[in-house]
Amino acid sequence: MKAGRLGGWEARGVAGVVALVAGLGLAACTSGPPPVDDRPYEAQIQSLRSEKDAAFRSSRDSPIPDAARAAFPGLIYFPIDAQYRVPAFLTETPANPPVLIALQMSSATTERMRKVGTLGFTLAGVPLTLTAFAEEHATDMQRLFVPFTDLTSGAETYAHGRYLDLDRTPTGLYDLDFNRAYHPSCVYNPNYECPVPPKENHLTVAVRAGERLKKP
Repeated sequence: MKAGRLGGWEARGVAGVVALVAGLGLAACTSGPPPVDDRPYEAQIQSLRSEKDAAFRSSRDSPIPDAARAAFPGLIYFPIDAQYRVPAFLTETPANPPVLIALQMSSATTERMRKVGTLGFTLAGVPLTLTAFAEEHATDMQRLFVPFTDLTSGAETYAHGRYLDLDRTPTGLYDLDFNRAYHPSCVYNPNYECPVPPKENHLTVAVRAGERLKKP
């Protein structure tokens, strides 16, 4: 079984398409910050979505089965809505010793991940938190993995949740943008196994932003 998520973090594989999607919109450089994208916010999100569709159709690491790639119609999204882009602050978990949590996978296995901290934010007037993770053996923890479920899970979105990936910041302040929320690869291909969000990452609001399933 393959394991992985498409967007930034991976459990054991899918490195090619992870790197492709994580690098969308970034310059091909090896040092220094990427150039500032001064396009309007909606144009940036639409561009990322178009490039991801292209990756799903053409990348050898796409989770779409080979026979279905040419006819793949593209991912389905909620309308872009700026109210689902909110500031968040990370309260870090003490690193020594690291706190390891076994996340249930979509198969019968578990995957140990390192708890980096808790993101606090407000959405639709409701104070909420999400636990942020990194790979168990990560040394720099420059990418945070934030799996979550919400009141759309199991109806408008995948029952076992969606994911966000965040670049680590030195300030503890984060741009939590649910318009970038994406489904795990196991939604498209049963040969993948993907982490299931823990109960503490169930949001008590409906997040109608990011990737969704076909309408009933």
